[in-house]
Amino acid sequence: MGWFGGTQGHGDGAEPAPVSVGGADDGNWSGAGLLLGDDLVLTCAHVVNDALGRSLWETRPPGPVALRVVLRGEWDTAEHCPARVAHWIPPRDRDGGPVSESADVWSGDLAVLRIDAPSGRAPAPPRRAPLRAGQAVRAWHGGGREDTFADLQVKTDRGPVAYLDGEATGMAVSRGFSGGPLWSLHDEAVVGLLVAHYFVPPVDTAGRPRPFNPQDLIRRSWGYSWQTVQAELRAVGALESADPAPVGLDDPAFVVLMQEIDSAVPTASERGGIARRLAWECGVPPGSEVTPPTVEEFVSFLLSRPRALPALIGLLRRDRRDPEAVDRIQAAGHLSRVPRLLSTRELHGLHELLRRLDHEVVGRFAEAVRAALPLAAAFPGGGTLDALIDHLETLPGDGRAEDGEPRVPALLRAVEYFGELCGAQRAGVRLWSDGVAARLGIPRSAMGERRADAQEWGRVLRGRSLRTRVLVQVSRAEPGRHRLRIWCDEGAGPRQVSTDTSVSYSASGAARELLRVLETLGPSAGDGQRPLVEVLVDRTGLNLPIDEWEGHTPDQIVPGVLGVEFPLVVHCPELLRRHERFLPDWRRRWSRLDSGTTLVVSDATLDPNKIYYELMGRLDTVRVSVAADPALRDRVVQICLAVGVPVVVWDRGRDADGHVVERLAEVATRELPDGVRSYRANTLARPLEYPGRPVLAWADADRTVPRLHLTEPQEST
Repeated sequence: MGWFGGTQGHGDGAEPAPVSVGGADDGNWSGAGLLLGDDLVLTCAHVVNDALGRSLWETRPPGPVALRVVLRGEWDTAEHCPARVAHWIPPRDRDGGPVSESADVWSGDLAVLRIDAPSGRAPAPPRRAPLRAGQAVRAWHGGGREDTFADLQVKTDRGPVAYLDGEATGMAVSRGFSGGPLWSLHDEAVVGLLVAHYFVPPVDTAGRPRPFNPQDLIRRSWGYSWQTVQAELRAVGALESADPAPVGLDDPAFVVLMQEIDSAVPTASERGGIARRLAWECGVPPGSEVTPPTVEEFVSFLLSRPRALPALIGLLRRDRRDPEAVDRIQAAGHLSRVPRLLSTRELHGLHELLRRLDHEVVGRFAEAVRAALPLAAAFPGGGTLDALIDHLETLPGDGRAEDGEPRVPALLRAVEYFGELCGAQRAGVRLWSDGVAARLGIPRSAMGERRADAQEWGRVLRGRSLRTRVLVQVSRAEPGRHRLRIWCDEGAGPRQVSTDTSVSYSASGAARELLRVLETLGPSAGDGQRPLVEVLVDRTGLNLPIDEWEGHTPDQIVPGVLGVEFPLVVHCPELLRRHERFLPDWRRRWSRLDSGTTLVVSDATLDPNKIYYELMGRLDTVRVSVAADPALRDRVVQICLAVGVPVVVWDRGRDADGHVVERLAEVATRELPDGVRSYRANTLARPLEYPGRPVLAWADADRTVPRLHLTEPQEST
């Protein structure tokens, strides 16, 4: 284990503290969990899905929704902690696909929760050890009562799934045990995670009630070994949640770092003092209060704990050591891929800032990242804030730095931009950035330049008011009728305002329902713009004439044409997310909406695949105007949307004379929703001068779209 003795969890051999996981507003417990650190809890993804009222096998990340975690201590104490998903590993079958309702075993199914626990109040995480066949293990129900434990024996340890059999007496595993630790009674360590239990179906294959049979007393469960959990967590970058991997001389930083540590801290007494402080900083006990670690042990620790090197650099800076020597240690450590940008203290400080902000502000973190790093590579598809922050830690700094000076890391640049969204909390965000920059040795002038860039972006953003919008999912019902789901978004994210999705509407009835909702909204703050109507359709609904629907009734004075009164656009998430490899292109194109180029497609004989090739060579294209024959037009439109072009304009009429494209070419891309609305009004007033029937596809990468409309229209968001 070495001098730094806590690398396998620093519990004292005591049983793990009971952890309960449930929904934010639910008195029931969906499962159990395992404490991984001061503010991290591991459980099963299906436990999170159950707590949120979702399908157990839902694969999409739940977003920044609140969960409820209770850490139970001695003397019946309980620490109630709000939580959100930090890392998401969805359930999957053995082939990587979705899990069927009849599945007996599956893979993945892990979630790391970040909890809002008071500093120092969480119990110590337990030791972890490998799982082996023959071990006697214990599991606890998520309710947290000490009498709800089940004793099991590990029957197999081959492969990712371990099978466990319970004793004939005592409590059996049941609902609510999932996600809890498997505690080895002999090793006094967590050796795995309990996932599921085999239950007898209540009916036979013909649907008849099954008669009782003594063979039905099944005591078999299954779970994941700690080895499997480690591998899964490392694959998503949750290194702080897993036991560190050992390192050796093959690490490119090992020898160089040994030389620099030996040079900067030459005496054993100095090395021992710094090592003890570093151990406590990293949350592990030191190996000795007298004997120091060897230089090899010291460097092995730095290159096995992702946040040990930044913690060491912070200690050395605070000791006012030779700045050049500290810089050399930092540079040597970065020859390895293990060290991360932030220390544990800095990462906790960032998450503490995020906890103080409204969910709506935190939800705009990705928007700030795209503005700060428009040329960055693809962002991870994990869908959680922690995954994005982890990814940003791996990105290099920008290119503006004097010779020999450290560059400003991508994460700090992104946080500076995010601070512009934080209002009164902006000062705290800047203080955090300044502290990290000082520890990294970044000059104040360099940070000042990035802060000025962020302030300029903030001024532009505040000058461009956030437009109120109404989102409506339109799906076909019986011929001539449609079903609607409606959300309003005044800037804080979509809130659902329709609840009965079984009602079908005629075109005029749907228009009246939408106008009723629109009448409850005021104009956008700041510039008084009319609300934007964003129609969510599948690929077959792109040409629905929703903008022409009239809400006229005999007692009304005006016709109430949707697309004449309000800017109306269509959005097809089905096509946008059909090939997720194009999502980074979509976000990059959107970030250049005001400066990107326009592609006009008007060749009636053009092979649609050539549009794909051209767009792949023109990643600065943000807008495509299609004036092709209808037989070609729809294929071209769908290709454009599938590869991430955020703005596409076309004429859904049968004639392709290009009038729509020609007239709207004079309108700036950002102003197209209002330009198209004006064209529609002119079409009704002067049809000979304005013969077109324009459609505007508009995919705003900075605004949230409800998650459930793609595949589960029966659920609410």
